[in-house]
Amino acid sequence: MRDTQILSVFPEPSGANPAPERKPSLLVFDACHTGVVLRAVLFVEVCVGIAMMYPSTRLLDWMFRFSLATGAALPATLAWLLAACLAKRLLGRQPFGVQLLLASLLGGLCAAYGSFLLWMAGLLEQVPWSAVFASGAWLSLLLVAGLWMRAKGRTPAATAAQLAELQARIRPHFLFNTLNSAIALVRTEPAKAEALLEDLSDLFRQALRDPNQTVSLSQEIDLARRYLAIEQVRFGQRLRVQWDLDPAAERAQLPSLVLQPLVENAVRHGVEPSDTGADVRVSTQRRGSAVVIKVTNTVPGGQGVAGHGVALQSVKERIALMHDVQGQVRSGMKDGLFQVRIEVPL
Repeated sequence: MRDTQILSVFPEPSGANPAPERKPSLLVFDACHTGVVLRAVLFVEVCVGIAMMYPSTRLLDWMFRFSLATGAALPATLAWLLAACLAKRLLGRQPFGVQLLLASLLGGLCAAYGSFLLWMAGLLEQVPWSAVFASGAWLSLLLVAGLWMRAKGRTPAATAAQLAELQARIRPHFLFNTLNSAIALVRTEPAKAEALLEDLSDLFRQALRDPNQTVSLSQEIDLARRYLAIEQVRFGQRLRVQWDLDPAAERAQLPSLVLQPLVENAVRHGVEPSDTGADVRVSTQRRGSAVVIKVTNTVPGGQGVAGHGVALQSVKERIALMHDVQGQVRSGMKDGLFQVRIEVPL
């Protein structure tokens, strides 16, 4: 069950101003992001642990040195993350090279701060300030460069997944079926035919949007309603839809066209193969600082028709790309019901 979005849209020239090139959507060390915080702490601790192996002769010696170094490294890392988070907008307006420079300088200052805490506590007699500053700056530079390379490496894969999804989701037969349904209604119910074509137009307009653009959950719900309204004309009473929506969850941000392919798969694998149709249920719920979205459908004979999983895999990749460790996508079959569960931060 995947989402369908067309890749890159050619930017319209806005004169001779190349300002968009400076816009660093490459603020990859967004320290306000949980995934970046976890990676930063883990990276620094691993580096400290390896560095403490050199002067250590025994395991207990290493554990003592590692604990002592962590007493400086952990506060320094958290101070770096906090400062980078607070300065996020300022950093985001700078060229990428300047971001690297500022991040490394900040790393050096924070490393000096961590060592200063140990010195004040009497755990260090002498502090090699220049070496501490250089180490902090170098670790910060490596961390930011690593996050940048990670983002650059994942972007082409996400883009390719979006292209594959567009072709797997807005399938030609869906377009033909919808147009045939509209044609059948033109003479008998022209108003309904017009509404159906308007819904189809909105779906394709959404599919051709900038793939980097995010939308609210309420917008995704509206698009899913339009899609199911189109399929309702085709399947009639065979398609039974239930909505259980929490207004408090509407502000959650999602990649565009994440929900629609899931409901399309529910129709394709639940309704199409069954003479009696299927029940499709879409629910949203706010749980603290997270939002849970579920798309559930009954399947014929409790098994349904196996798919290739292209849409579902694409949804997983795009949710991970946007929300990192805070976004989760799970799916499974139980008691004749297939369910996809998405959890994203609010």
